[in-house]
Amino acid sequence: MAQRTIVITGGNGRLGAEMARAFLRRNPEDFVWLTVRERRDRADSVAADFPKRCFCITLDVTKPEDWKTGVATIVQRNKTIDVLVNNAGSHEDSLLATMPESSWNKVIGANLDSVFHACQSVLPTMISQRRGRIINISSLSAIVSPPGQTNYAAAKAGVVALTQSLAKEVARIGITVNAICPGYVETEALSGMDAQELEAIRQRIPMRRLAKPEDIAGAVLFFASADADYVTGAVLKIDGGLI
Repeated sequence: MAQRTIVITGGNGRLGAEMARAFLRRNPEDFVWLTVRERRDRADSVAADFPKRCFCITLDVTKPEDWKTGVATIVQRNKTIDVLVNNAGSHEDSLLATMPESSWNKVIGANLDSVFHACQSVLPTMISQRRGRIINISSLSAIVSPPGQTNYAAAKAGVVALTQSLAKEVARIGITVNAICPGYVETEALSGMDAQELEAIRQRIPMRRLAKPEDIAGAVLFFASADADYVTGAVLKIDGGLI
């Protein structure tokens, strides 16, 4: 495989770190940049395991000025940006009637505005290359929106719509844009649930288990590969048959 430069947001989370490891293990020519904001222990661990091929860059995904500086740094060193994985996100659940405006703005910013800023920042480089892969991590909440997640579900549904619209805009110049909608994944997002709640979720899933980060990383690798050259605007749910 040819050398590629891959940018993964939310690089200090379990899912972001697993995606990075999957790319780095699959292709010894790949370079991976993990964006981090404050904590970076897990991202630094990946970088230490793959010296000179994995890098951490401090970047607030909601700030366009951070993206401008970050992309310039990446392109200066690696010359290209071949794959962007928009993985960063957060949630603050509550009923809409009592939801603070700050929670709405924060969740929309972290999950939807961040994707806009990231895509807009890397597109000039990808357009000049006439190639690129953009993979957006949405959520099952975008398809079946649960109560208490009006902000998160709206943001993730927006990511799906953005994906499908952008895919049409850039298809003719060799850039594909696809989205993944994971269900319940063994990550920090479920840390607030107790054992009884997690078991109830497992019983609802036909496969009787939560997704592992590796399950999501496998789909990301596919969308980034030559095997997916003719796949764009796709929305793939990975939920063990839940819906």
